[in-house]
Formats: sequence, C-alpha cells, structure tokens
Amino acid sequence: MVEVSGASRTLYISGQVGVDARGKIAEDFPTQCRQTLLNLQAQLRAAVMSFDNVVKLLTILPDLANIGELRRIRAEIMGDSKPASTLIVGGLVSPQYKIEIEAIACA
Repeated sequence: MVEVSGASRTLYISGQVGVDARGKIAEDFPTQCRQTLLNLQAQLRAAVMSFDNVVKLLTILPDLANIGELRRIRAEIMGDSKPASTLIVGGLVSPQYKIEIEAIACA
C-alpha cells in the first residue's frame, strides 16, 4: 500500500512501450524494457516529477521468463522507488512489444 498525504497534483501516464525517439523498437527484451522505463521517466520529468512521485505501476509482460530481467532493469533505473505494483502476464497490441508500463504519480 502507498498512501499519499497532501498531494495536489496527480499524473496518469498511459502505457509506455519500448519505442525510442526515432520510432524504432528493439528486438530484445532488455533494450525494450530500458527504453520503456526511460520513456516513463521522460513523461515524469515533463510534469516536473520523478520516480519518487510514482505511487502505482501497472506492467504488462507477455513472457514471464523476462521477469528477472525486468526486476534488474527496473531497480537500475528506478533506484529505491517502491510504488504499489501490479504485473499482468498477457499479450499486447503488437507482437513486437515485449513490455508495457503505465503509472500514476502524485506531487
């Protein structure tokens, strides 16, 4: 459970995938996962927030075999942030996508 007291702004970030600024999507999971989290970070920064403001993550992962790599990369990029988190193992809109993450942040 994550409780936010006195939050005045709430940011809802729709599902981010591993597409880079050039519109390219990597074929491997680690690169897509890293790019997905960097895209999420860019959305947070645009709202003058950081991963410390994230209170809820929803991750969709088509292949559960990637969970260890997801945890490693998430810790690398998000640091000590520990939002409430839900993982859904299921398909995405395109078979090219290996991960999707949406978030709620409060400040």
